[in-house]
Amino acid sequence: MRRILLAAAAIVTITVGLGVHAIGSGFAADAAGDALYAILIYLLAAFALRRGAWILALAWCVGVEFFQLTGWPAAWGSPWTLVFGSGFAWTDLVFYAVGVALAAGVDRVLLARRVRRDSGDRRAV
Repeated sequence: MRRILLAAAAIVTITVGLGVHAIGSGFAADAAGDALYAILIYLLAAFALRRGAWILALAWCVGVEFFQLTGWPAAWGSPWTLVFGSGFAWTDLVFYAVGVALAAGVDRVLLARRVRRDSGDRRAV
């Protein structure tokens, strides 16, 4: 069931991210796009791994950001810039960390709730 929820959340995240990309520009849109990208990467990592998804997601995001320093993603053009970005920015690293932390926090809360429910603990969470 968890994997189905992660896949559904990934689809919603992609949809929202593409919407932000299509209708927005400027600092707020960039910040939201970075956080949503990090959330998507977390969801994909959590789909594949049982533990440590936040480490893989944050490492991927940081790696992608530093990869932008090579100039290759910008030279490759669209659609690769949606995956790898186009130019390095220190602020992106902050929004990646926020996105991963948010996704990991929500995942942990929901997972703890499910474990309590499955173990018969009916107390409110």
